[in-house]
Amino acid sequence: QVQFVESGGGLVQPGGSLRLSCAVSRILFSRTKMGWYRQAPGKQRELDAAIATSDYTNYADSVKGRFTISRDNAKNTVFLQMNSLKPEDTAVYYCNAAGNDGLALFRSWGQGTQVTVSS
Repeated sequence: QVQFVESGGGLVQPGGSLRLSCAVSRILFSRTKMGWYRQAPGKQRELDAAIATSDYTNYADSVKGRFTISRDNAKNTVFLQMNSLKPEDTAVYYCNAAGNDGLALFRSWGQGTQVTVSS
């Protein structure tokens, strides 16, 4: 079964930065489009950013210009560099394989990593 292990979250002040990591196992990572998803309290999980096997990236409008997704195929890891963080970015962040429609391909999720943006 696929495994996702997210890390790197924490408490940061508005305007600050964090770098999230997600180690992925038991899938052919280098041939898998990957995405970072967030779930804020009381809201559905939504896609923030995705990176294709070609390294083509796409972003939700709310994070464009602030977040950067990248991948290291040698380490089966996907990253999310988060800059200029806002209180509304507070959420639990997860990674998963992403379909072209942005929906997660696997039903199983990791534990996620909590990001809290607050002064």
